[in-house]
Amino acid sequence: MTTWSLRRRPARMLGLLLLVILGFLVLRRVDWSALVPLWLRHRQLGLQAKGWNFMLEDSTFWIFGGSIHYFRVPREYWRDRLLKMKACGLNTLTTYVPWNLHEPERGKFDFSGNLDLEAFVLMAAEIGLWVILRPGPYICSEMDLGGLPSWLLQDPGMRLRTTYKGFTEAVDLYFDHLMSRVVPLQYKRGGPIIAVQVENEYGSYNKDPAYMAYVKKALEDRGIVELLLTSDNKDGLSKGIVQGVLATINLQSTRELQLLTTFLFNVQGTQPKMVMEYWTGWFDSWGGPHNILDSSEVLKTVSAIVDAGSSINLYMFHGGTNFGFMNGAMHFHDYKSDVTSYDYDAVLTEAGDYTAKYMKLRDFFGSISGIPLPPPPDLLPKMSYEPITPVLYLSLWDALKYMGEPIKSEKPINMENLPVNGGNGQSFGYILYETSITSSGVLSGRVRDRGQVFVNTVSIGFLDYKTTKIAVPLIQGYTVLRILVENRGRVNYGENIDDQRKGLIGNLYLNDSPLKKFRIYSLDMKKSFFQRFGLDKWSSLPETPTLPAFFLGSLSISSTPCDTFLKLEGWEKGVVFINGQNLGRYWNIGPQKTLYLPGPWLSSGINQVIIFEETMAGPALQFTETPHLGRNQYIKVTGWAGETEILSPASS
Repeated sequence: MTTWSLRRRPARMLGLLLLVILGFLVLRRVDWSALVPLWLRHRQLGLQAKGWNFMLEDSTFWIFGGSIHYFRVPREYWRDRLLKMKACGLNTLTTYVPWNLHEPERGKFDFSGNLDLEAFVLMAAEIGLWVILRPGPYICSEMDLGGLPSWLLQDPGMRLRTTYKGFTEAVDLYFDHLMSRVVPLQYKRGGPIIAVQVENEYGSYNKDPAYMAYVKKALEDRGIVELLLTSDNKDGLSKGIVQGVLATINLQSTRELQLLTTFLFNVQGTQPKMVMEYWTGWFDSWGGPHNILDSSEVLKTVSAIVDAGSSINLYMFHGGTNFGFMNGAMHFHDYKSDVTSYDYDAVLTEAGDYTAKYMKLRDFFGSISGIPLPPPPDLLPKMSYEPITPVLYLSLWDALKYMGEPIKSEKPINMENLPVNGGNGQSFGYILYETSITSSGVLSGRVRDRGQVFVNTVSIGFLDYKTTKIAVPLIQGYTVLRILVENRGRVNYGENIDDQRKGLIGNLYLNDSPLKKFRIYSLDMKKSFFQRFGLDKWSSLPETPTLPAFFLGSLSISSTPCDTFLKLEGWEKGVVFINGQNLGRYWNIGPQKTLYLPGPWLSSGINQVIIFEETMAGPALQFTETPHLGRNQYIKVTGWAGETEILSPASS
């Protein structure tokens, strides 16, 4: 039996070889293009950089783009904003992808609701817009830590935006998940994504020459096949170039345009020019002015960019809102945190209304489009609801007993290293430290970012970047020292992003002796945070409330809810929650004086309103149809035959 098998084996092998050869000859004659779906056959080349031009397949293509961030706009309004973009004559949407919101805890991903990236991209395709995706991992975007998750900072040796192993391992896991969602949305797979940006303005950081090559490879290894781009401003362009990646520029003036395009030509030769970020306005910081850019200046610069043969992306077309605690900060000479509104003095207002910029740019892009533009959607209605007066109240000190056992530690623990949220620390909000003291003296320590100091329940002042010491008055006996620390926003741009841990950093000293035995409360103010405060926990509002405190009221709506703005006259500093949605921070130092409240977050009937106030409670909450931000122009469309109505006089 064995001998027979051995004798037959050469013949069997010869037969198999003949079958392989025959199969190869047959397969060579098959028209494989017939097996590719018809709708994909014309999507072979994608967006290419050829000479001075972009080419989409075999046709010259101009990118007329605009930035809208899905995470800053209520999902119910995505379509409205995208239709307004299309009606302005733009053909491409650009958006960042915020890692910190999509992976709030290591290995736990959230792409639901307002974070449904795929739905947003597919909606853009449905409306007729191409997409340039900017997935980071770092995005800047005036977001907390530039969109990087705060749990990265649990590692004391962390070096963000480098090839440090602790960082790249986290990026790899995130990209594994993110790119599995992005790859099917690419142009060559039938989707609208025609280009992908590699990181963001890395030339201005430039701490690791191997890093950008790593990010490029990380994208390609996970199936990104579309055109890759970089994006840099004047400070980083010379150091942001990556082999095999098209460089683009960020700017606001025509003077910079000439300078940067000349530099690009010298570095990368004959390539298409693109301004990835033409800044249509600017962001605001608490305590500063509201930044505006005149609409005539915008039109002049956009015209010059296009006349110079450059594609363009308007950053921002529509800014939206830093809902919750997502805002970032800057810290060069002084620490300055960004306001809740991301209005940006953009082409559309924070609430999606038209501006003079929109009208002028629509005329401009319409004149070069060659086809009639679709009519812009009607404005969404606004409403000034009746003022509401909070009727119930819960002081922070009374609330502590409903928060469970505090974290006990010999020394202060910074926010990111608190043993909460499955070991991922606390990302946003406030943190309360308590310890006992038996003497007066000088209190000192590093507080990030702002700490209100209490002796028992009496406020004695604040510690922050500028005020690092405070006198604790003479006391008798056993006394509780408390510090309520707010994370006002981690720096999103600059060289000090590794140093963005929040809370008490290191020891807290009284008369130069370190204090011990702390009780620490995590006050992240997520939806789950408020679930512990049932109605039976609240008290009637006293004439003189003890602060800080939570205030509870209700807004009654009898008709279909509309957009509105909260006006907090008489209140000083805090946060507002409507039906569990965190609208963001308010602060009477301005420039922002109102909070945007989207209609879809309200319901017909009774709406719950909670205010957390740190220092001074006002008599009521008012509502208005217009924001008080410093922007002085809102345009109502009365007929797209060419007539418009300016609701308030302005020049921007």
